[in-house]
Amino acid sequence: MVVLGVDSATADAVVGVMNGNDIVREVRVDPGEDGRPRHSQVLLGEIESCVNAAGGWERIDRIAVGVGPGSFTGLRIGIATVRGLAQARRIPVAAVSTLSSLARGITSSPDGRGRLALPVIDARRGEAFAALVDEGGTELWPPFVAPPEDLADRLGELDRPPLAAGDGALGFAAVLEAAGATVAPPEDSIHRVAARHVCSVGAVADEASPDQIQPLYLRPPDAKRWLERDRGVPGG
Repeated sequence: MVVLGVDSATADAVVGVMNGNDIVREVRVDPGEDGRPRHSQVLLGEIESCVNAAGGWERIDRIAVGVGPGSFTGLRIGIATVRGLAQARRIPVAAVSTLSSLARGITSSPDGRGRLALPVIDARRGEAFAALVDEGGTELWPPFVAPPEDLADRLGELDRPPLAAGDGALGFAAVLEAAGATVAPPEDSIHRVAARHVCSVGAVADEASPDQIQPLYLRPPDAKRWLERDRGVPGG
């Protein structure tokens, strides 16, 4: 199966294509010099480059798209792009949790083999998006959002320490390590989403039609909270 993978939930834009277990092409585009993500500028071009490397759209069997949790703007750009391409090309789509892709990177790394994986993404507002995945890829904790202290409480219930990675793991390293988790070294590549892992997770995920692909936000966007606050809605 030839799978095209796309994820724009974090500051990086990642695109790649795999033929079975072979990586045909993958790329990660960092934020610009101003620190802002470049999803809207680079995504379509990088997708076309990956598709051409695979031999054209007729070779693509499935598109795997990261659905978050992560940046609201990034998710909208990535999912809308994939929906449009899948509808135009009549290609099946598979939704992939961004945390699942991070977890695949953890469990396939030398230090992560045989260990629980704790992918953690910085959710801003002093919170983290997280999940827990075992060494076989089974999701033990579905994706959730919580302050790092609440995540630490959950870690105290585990019978063995997980390996944590992601920008949230780095940002909350002191809290996580105090709770028993091992945080990968800052220079380790498993802290960032890789297109190859989006592809590999997407290759075994359930297929869906483009209109069924929805972002995994886990909480309302800031704009909605501000609107509710201005209207006097409790909790807004």
